Amino acid sequence: QVQLAESGGGLVQAGGSLRLSCIASGGTFSSYVMGWFRQAPGKERELVATITWSTGDAWYADSVRERFTVSRDKVKDAGYLQIDNLKPEDTAVYYCNSGLGIWTGRNFAPSNYWGQGTQVTVSS
Repeated sequence: QVQLAESGGGLVQAGGSLRLSCIASGGTFSSYVMGWFRQAPGKERELVATITWSTGDAWYADSVRERFTVSRDKVKDAGYLQIDNLKPEDTAVYYCNSGLGIWTGRNFAPSNYWGQGTQVTVSS
């Protein structure tokens, strides 16, 4: 089974930027779509972006649309989430996930496999 590993999180000041990575291992990323989620303390996991692997078509949640950019490198089997103008409310653990079927955007259907995630902490 292909496993996904997130990295790139850290502690940053508000207004800063981070680029999160999602690297596939144990095989080739073969899902139709990759999704990015975040989970803040005491809150449910939230879908923030998806990217269709073959075309690069992206979707964003309204709450992050102007500041998040999702991309992928099919050669490296890697997905990326660029976060600009970070805000304290972006503090969360961020996860990538390989979607089931062809559901994209807010209809994204996550697989049951979740990695460890990467912690993003934004100080004010």
